[in-house]
Amino acid sequence: MLDLAPVKPLWTPSRSFMEQSNLKKFQNWLFVKKGLYFKNYHDLWDWSVTDLDDFWESVWQFCEVKSHSLYFEVLIRQNRDFIGTKWFRGATVNYAEHIFRHKNPARPAIMFQSEQEPLRELSWRELEKQVGAVAVYLRQSGVVAGDRVVAVLPNGPQAVVAFLATNSLGAVWSSCSPDFGTTGILDRFQQIEPKVLIVADGYTYNGKGFDKLPAMRQLISQLPTLKRTVLVPYLNSEAQLPKTDSWKDVLKTSFSTLEFTPVPFDHPLWVVYSSGTTGKPKAITHSVGGCLLEHLKALTIHQNVKPGDRYFWYSTTGWMMWNFSVASMLAGATLVLYEGAVQYPTMNVLWDLAEKAKINHFGGGAAFYLACMKAGVSLQGYKFNQLQSIGSTGSPLPPEAFEWIYQHVKKDVWLISLSGGTDICSAFVGGCPTLPVYSGEIQCRLLGCKLEAYDEAGNPVQNELGEMVITQPMPSMPIYFWNDKDNQRYRASYFENYPNIWRHGDWIKINDRGGIIIYGRSDATLNRDGVRIGTGEIYSAVESVPEVTDSLVVCLEQTGGKYFMPLFVVLAKGQELTDDLKKKINLQLRSQFSPRHVPDAIYELSEVPYTISGKKMEAPVKKILMGTDPAKAASRDTMRNPQALDFFAQFNRAQV
Repeated sequence: MLDLAPVKPLWTPSRSFMEQSNLKKFQNWLFVKKGLYFKNYHDLWDWSVTDLDDFWESVWQFCEVKSHSLYFEVLIRQNRDFIGTKWFRGATVNYAEHIFRHKNPARPAIMFQSEQEPLRELSWRELEKQVGAVAVYLRQSGVVAGDRVVAVLPNGPQAVVAFLATNSLGAVWSSCSPDFGTTGILDRFQQIEPKVLIVADGYTYNGKGFDKLPAMRQLISQLPTLKRTVLVPYLNSEAQLPKTDSWKDVLKTSFSTLEFTPVPFDHPLWVVYSSGTTGKPKAITHSVGGCLLEHLKALTIHQNVKPGDRYFWYSTTGWMMWNFSVASMLAGATLVLYEGAVQYPTMNVLWDLAEKAKINHFGGGAAFYLACMKAGVSLQGYKFNQLQSIGSTGSPLPPEAFEWIYQHVKKDVWLISLSGGTDICSAFVGGCPTLPVYSGEIQCRLLGCKLEAYDEAGNPVQNELGEMVITQPMPSMPIYFWNDKDNQRYRASYFENYPNIWRHGDWIKINDRGGIIIYGRSDATLNRDGVRIGTGEIYSAVESVPEVTDSLVVCLEQTGGKYFMPLFVVLAKGQELTDDLKKKINLQLRSQFSPRHVPDAIYELSEVPYTISGKKMEAPVKKILMGTDPAKAASRDTMRNPQALDFFAQFNRAQV
């Protein structure tokens, strides 16, 4: 397999940057407090996945986690099973309490901008006042620890306030973004039987307003466990819904002090959902303590977020990156939010925000950076003086996007490519402030994450394409799936291939320097004459052709052990899929990778189908092309562009 990374790094941290990093401070702390010395990051990582008890207890101590009771054991694991692993038995904690310990009148708690509202700030005092009022309202509504509070809200301060209020009581949070279809929301919320629902009257996207009041009426009528509903006017300040309380009135609820209910370490924090491309979404439930500890590690130690930093990640309330960005407040960051389309009014809108809000840590999906690159976005005149890191996730970031960022955004910036998922509400692999950045390559396996690449025989391999697995438990792995009898769906999702080993479903390669390259989902693997090819390689080559703006590839099994690999391309405006262009695409694939990467046929389509979280829907497309009923192959309510599946539903199977 061709290694995409050149020998020369794109960025190397300066000595002062490394010495002042939180990771280096953690290493120094380990030496002083525990007598542990590590020559380099890889030695530190090896210890972190070998001595799990000592490592996670060290993170707890270094990050000064506050427990309202003593813990007795760090890790209890029976029969080497991941499911049922217990962490910090006896500890009682509160996630929101750890956010509010950073309140500071000298800096804002939240900064917010939307398509319809200019950049504004929310002070810590105002945040505390709003969270306290909502918490008292919820308590008066009968909400107690363990009850579910759910929301359908845009990515504004109201969602953060509602989450923190919910969590302060020990209640369980869950949210969807208002661009979800009603069926998709019901498929999620009906599973967890919420007591309180908080909704917006609509949202804006790409300069247009979308009224959601009829959908919210339907939603309320089909959630029989609701005791109260709150309406947040977003599109229209005069919006009303029958039998609902107004957000404005809720914020007027009187309270004296904001109180925090401590709960056991493994008490549920929130419920997030798998993409739900087939069947009902899996209601993945994470623990308060597990996410608290993992997020402190990931954001403080790995992403080097410090008190007063400004942290932004473009997201919606229906993607786990919303939860992860809120977690930056655990490290003392000011959270920067944006609600709207990345391309409205221009593709520069988020870069303008980065400059204006003086963002230190800027994040987005890989598709955003690729779109900027394809559109030829000009950032001349931007200084980005405060910008320290640029984050990318959602799909593999190809080498050309790495290079575009360093050539066109900022030369001296730390590019953090993350990969993890909703499954752990964090990352398995990502950034390290003491390591260089190489093109197309994720810097490292994160501390405490025993990640390996397995060959077909289940043996760990290096410098070879393999199945991503995690061989030791992590605190933020799900405590369970909601209403999952005997953990059947939980076990089937991760542990069917290898006993007591988590299979994540990505093809990866770990190279000699510990860097990771992700080649796409293993469940959408391309098989060419017995050789496995990750879809990420195909996209990297095809989408570097100027005439192509997007692409999707699948491999279809046929009789006699044969395979047919069609490539579908979205063309730039004014382009046609001529024989010459097909030859150009094939030549690019052959020269950059190998003849096996060349498709059997190339077809034009108007748009690639994506999940709401921005993942290409290769597996559902493959099922449709293999004859599965499109209604059974994918849930349209969980798609960003459900109409994109129509092309494949109507595709002439005689062609394949």
